[in-house]
Amino acid sequence: MDSDFRQAYLLHRRPYRDSQVMLNMLVEGIGQLSMLARIKGKRALRQNASLQPFTCLLIRYAGKYDLKYLNDFEIQSPPLMFKGTDLYCAFYLNELSHRIIPVNEPLDHVFCLYQQHLKQLYGIGENMTIVAHGASSKSPANSEQIEAILRNYEFQLLYELGVGIEFDYDAFGAPIEETSYYQFVREVGFCPSDDIQRSFSGETLLAIAHGEYSSLLSRRQAKALSRYLLKPLLGSKPLKSRELFQPR
Repeated sequence: MDSDFRQAYLLHRRPYRDSQVMLNMLVEGIGQLSMLARIKGKRALRQNASLQPFTCLLIRYAGKYDLKYLNDFEIQSPPLMFKGTDLYCAFYLNELSHRIIPVNEPLDHVFCLYQQHLKQLYGIGENMTIVAHGASSKSPANSEQIEAILRNYEFQLLYELGVGIEFDYDAFGAPIEETSYYQFVREVGFCPSDDIQRSFSGETLLAIAHGEYSSLLSRRQAKALSRYLLKPLLGSKPLKSRELFQPR
């Protein structure tokens, strides 16, 4: 069955056999699909140039079963040209999405969620270039914005996958209190706790609930919590994009 043209982003590609490549595409209103594309002949150079990450495509595919076949595609909008740290973060969004979004499982909103955060990430780089006139280093404010985008994407994506958590209510349905402390229990939620050293403050949880990461503590605890929640979905295989952030 042929599809109508839909917007899509390339998350991952690898050679398959002969002139074919295996693609993982995040498709508007659908979710993640695996599909084969044939790249050959006079159009191969242009096709390869178009099938790049961070480019919104219009695609048409066919196939009744899990593996689809890419019949046609064209560029919907120019590619987002990330640089430096922003590029590493964009690769992280792609790899994380590819790894934890199930293939062939209907998820209507993940495309818009991905596109929204990808554009936000690109916007930070653009604004920094304008303000700094080409300076290569990021200000603390830029770093805070980047972390906020990544954490918001992680937590919202987990919610779309059905494994998200509530940050403004505890495990018993009571509103989180700013002056109280809570321990997180998997598959239960945040439980009130007297162990301040091993708990999240209510202030931090409410900040995360509103996507605010101005304090160093909220950024550190949000990052630790997101990694804890993502670990079962990622398994033992580490994310390659995280290695790009390691000091060399």
